[in-house]
Amino acid sequence: MSDTAVAVGAWESLFRAQVTVMRELNARFPTDEISFNEYDVLFNLSNQPGRSARIRDLTRHLLLTQPSISRLVDRLASRGIVAKHSDPGDGRGIIVSMTDEGSALYRRTAVSHAAAIAERVGGSLDHDELVALTDLCTRLRAGSSGGDPEPDDEGAVSAPGTDGTA
Repeated sequence: MSDTAVAVGAWESLFRAQVTVMRELNARFPTDEISFNEYDVLFNLSNQPGRSARIRDLTRHLLLTQPSISRLVDRLASRGIVAKHSDPGDGRGIIVSMTDEGSALYRRTAVSHAAAIAERVGGSLDHDELVALTDLCTRLRAGSSGGDPEPDDEGAVSAPGTDGTA
């Protein structure tokens, strides 16, 4: 098989695995209080200093468009889960902060969601395979340039579920 065919086959396998696992985790999502995508916003905010981030910075971590994220954040704000503030450094920017209520909801949800991730992903792969998968995905995110994946504001490179909280 050519290198191109092998790369395409690897991509197809990775893509299908991701879709399957995400659908299963979404179906098993442990609460009706927030959606899977709303949880993803809270997950990303929980990893930021002060549990706050600009909306534009959230877009690099979420699989949604900027307008979808803005609508999602508006829904969360209307329920008191996050608060929106003007960016004092740039009046055009909006900073989103997780409220104490949002933080409590995130923590309650994260425990069950992490258990579902561990069962689904950890139930399919052993420890060494999980470590290898993490390494391979990190290298893939870095791209052909050989550079490091884009770290978060604290220098960590993580995805939902890799920090032990979900």
